[in-house]
Amino acid sequence: MPFSPLEHAACRVLVDLALAEDLGLAGDVTSRAVMPTERWGQALLVARSPGVLAGIDAVRMVCHAVDVRLKVEMLADDGAMLARGARVARLTGPMRNLLVAERTALNFVQRLSGVATLTRAFVDAVAGYAAKILDTRKTNPGWRLLDKYAVRQGGGVNHRTGLYDMILIKDNHLAGLGLVERAAQIQEAMRRAKEYRDNVDARLPIEIEVDSLEQFDIALACVPDFILLDNMPLDVMREAVKRRHEARASALLEASGGVNLTTVAAIAATGVDRISVGALTHSAPALDLALDYEG
Repeated sequence: MPFSPLEHAACRVLVDLALAEDLGLAGDVTSRAVMPTERWGQALLVARSPGVLAGIDAVRMVCHAVDVRLKVEMLADDGAMLARGARVARLTGPMRNLLVAERTALNFVQRLSGVATLTRAFVDAVAGYAAKILDTRKTNPGWRLLDKYAVRQGGGVNHRTGLYDMILIKDNHLAGLGLVERAAQIQEAMRRAKEYRDNVDARLPIEIEVDSLEQFDIALACVPDFILLDNMPLDVMREAVKRRHEARASALLEASGGVNLTTVAAIAATGVDRISVGALTHSAPALDLALDYEG
């Protein structure tokens, strides 16, 4: 799946920054020194380790930003599972500029494929359960749209994009209200959130964070769209799911905190609807991809 127009625009900005950072004012002095201008070449983008491909559009964007004569033939689509040794793309054009584009293109596709690969591991770990794997706002500055694109390629679901597209009331919002009792904080915050939504944008979903069953009961009675269960033990999450069902409430329950590949299946087994995982974007290792030049 190619980038959306917004993702394409975000990538364009990052490509320009990355190339300016890499080339400085002098350009690629090594290639200028040793590579004849008339020399053309071809290289294969190859997976050195298995994973999920994401960001192949960025490779093409980098190549075209360096030299419109560089051609990129796609051999795999984003979202594809790559075996070790899989051929992803074929690049052809002037050797000098293939070498200029190489590292920047790899940086994009390796990072985004790493995010997609880690996401797929979490999605596979909860297979058979209803819970969806969600990302967070814990993204590299400037990379948010691309990181979230990569999460989707790995089978995950995007949480809010930023502070503007969802009302998410967390503990610091509650504490900042200046009220003493947490029950009053939750009720007042929900009242204000619903009033704001009614007056500003009826499409805004409302989510509120709780960390105990007492807080959960109060929040559930306020009828949010989502309730975030923050760092709750498994038995407490199971009880929250039970109470939601008994109340026949529509709020979806989201687990957050302490989520890793060892714990995520047990969390999904509690019956929560969503599991948000910051590690998808803040701790994903790059997927090992490389360019192999052909003689």
